[in-house]
Amino acid sequence: MSTTHSWTTTPITAELVRGALELEPTAHGLLPHRLPARARRQISDGMTAMAEAQPSGVRLAFRTAATAIELDTLPTKRAYQGVPGPAPADGVYDLLVDGRLTAQTTVTGGNVLSVDLATQSAELTEGDPGTARFSELPAGDKDIAIWLPHTERTELVALRTDAPLVPLPDRGRKVWLHHGSSISHGSTATHPTGTWPALAASRAGVELVNLGLGGSALLDPYTARALRDTPADLISVKIGINIVNADAMRLRTFGPAVHGFLDTIREGHPTTPLLVVSAVLCPVQEDTPGPLAPDFADGTVRFKATGDPAETAAGRLTLNVVREELARIVGEREADDPHLSYLDGRQLYGEADHAELPLPDAVHPSPEGHVRIAERFGERVFGAGGAFAGL
Repeated sequence: MSTTHSWTTTPITAELVRGALELEPTAHGLLPHRLPARARRQISDGMTAMAEAQPSGVRLAFRTAATAIELDTLPTKRAYQGVPGPAPADGVYDLLVDGRLTAQTTVTGGNVLSVDLATQSAELTEGDPGTARFSELPAGDKDIAIWLPHTERTELVALRTDAPLVPLPDRGRKVWLHHGSSISHGSTATHPTGTWPALAASRAGVELVNLGLGGSALLDPYTARALRDTPADLISVKIGINIVNADAMRLRTFGPAVHGFLDTIREGHPTTPLLVVSAVLCPVQEDTPGPLAPDFADGTVRFKATGDPAETAAGRLTLNVVREELARIVGEREADDPHLSYLDGRQLYGEADHAELPLPDAVHPSPEGHVRIAERFGERVFGAGGAFAGL
């Protein structure tokens, strides 16, 4: 801890944390979760367990006159065995003053989770907490938001400021609840407010709750129940890419699973605007079924689809098959659900976008791609005539 300031330590409570569904007490402090305990008890997959504890969209929000802030955290970094190139960079903390990105920092050290991509086994090496420091902030009362690293598990240990703080008051903004895959999670964005949902939320002036779960948008019933039970004014669900690249379903089971997922959400949000979005363009999966496999042939990490396109006749799923089925399902349900709508994900990122901003690993957009998707989402969803227009 720095000794050049007269510090006020404020206990971290749920009033200060936005974007998390629960805060779990740990030996060090509090761990934000994006799925509730009931759901976590039903997770049998290590990737999902890791993804929901990575705080994409989670931020501390308060009002203060402080010009210096310190946040102690215990991060859990990831390392991948057998993957070419350097280890992932330390996660970035974004500090916003009155809604504007003002400073960024990282926390070194912490735990290291070493993952074997071939077997999905993982080994944890424990480390010590560190400190995210921000100084020379503007004087005077201001709204502060500290966005946590979106792909780095982060335990909150202590919060210090050189002036008192209070929880951010309710500004009357609508709450947008979103669920999707690693693209929504923001896996290739370089900082937490650079994910496409965070960018879209900022531009639309809404409060984001991001349930984008890397590798885990699989129509799991526990995720549907989390969406059902989370207060929201606007809801969107992105469906398709993980189901195809995991080769998780066949056409016969996909349709009923979508219906069940939407039925569950509607139990808690019967008239809330609900937007179903299909996958953005992903050429390797448009007409080729999964499973997806990593390909290190050129010394970089890329992905390839390993299924047989001929087997779509027997019910294997591709992105084009999924889009057709989603459009059919939503079209049929709209007769009884006027607040339900569908958006083809290629309107957010399509062939022309891919030519200009190709997918670096053949699946995930570049940071510039996140900006493009956010812009399109704003135009087509929050803009005039969109599903969330005027709401």
